[in-house]
Amino acid sequence: MDYVFVHGTTQSPAAWRPVEELLRQRGHRTVAVDLPTDRPELRAVDYAAIVRAQAGDALAPILVGHSGAGLLMPAIARAVGASHLVWVAAMVPGPVSLADELAVDTGEMFNPEWRSLTEPPTADPVVASYFLFHDCDLAGVRAGLRTLRLFYPAATYREVHELPDLPSTYVLPRDDRTLRPSWMRRAARERLGVEAIEVDGGHCPQTSRPETLAAVLGAARPGPP
Repeated sequence: MDYVFVHGTTQSPAAWRPVEELLRQRGHRTVAVDLPTDRPELRAVDYAAIVRAQAGDALAPILVGHSGAGLLMPAIARAVGASHLVWVAAMVPGPVSLADELAVDTGEMFNPEWRSLTEPPTADPVVASYFLFHDCDLAGVRAGLRTLRLFYPAATYREVHELPDLPSTYVLPRDDRTLRPSWMRRAARERLGVEAIEVDGGHCPQTSRPETLAAVLGAARPGPP
């Protein structure tokens, strides 16, 4: 099976390496794409074209997106001909743009501490460790901090992203300090039509629990062509 990984807004593609290695050991092919971090004007279709170019000969891949990459998943799925979507602690687009959703949000989506930040968490290793890597051992924290990188696809926050008709898996970390587990649980059910697969730990299971995440990904099955 082919897997295409899309990083979120706080980590580089290097964050996927532990999971990629486990999947490759099982005979799968993987590619972790690298999206530009200095082009906030790009739209979802622009990022999708970049992913398509980097995905190479991936055939009907399982598309895996973390956190803020969820907003890009619909466009990328269409561009690469994805057969299954895996949302890892990811935003799931609704019927309005993220900007409009947050304008009326009562604190349901994000942890209030996260929303109160005045600087990107990538700018302070203490803040990053608290929100992203609090469930890691010391080696995991160090590895996670090496992957920190800000990605701010600002234009996509004002777009409406129509979900494709594809099977989905949602991976919900119970101890997430970024997105609220209650919101993720409801978004998986109401927007994707699935019950979330709940795992221990925080927002970045690819860093803290790569074996657990690889097992979930290995069980994902493509939908009909």
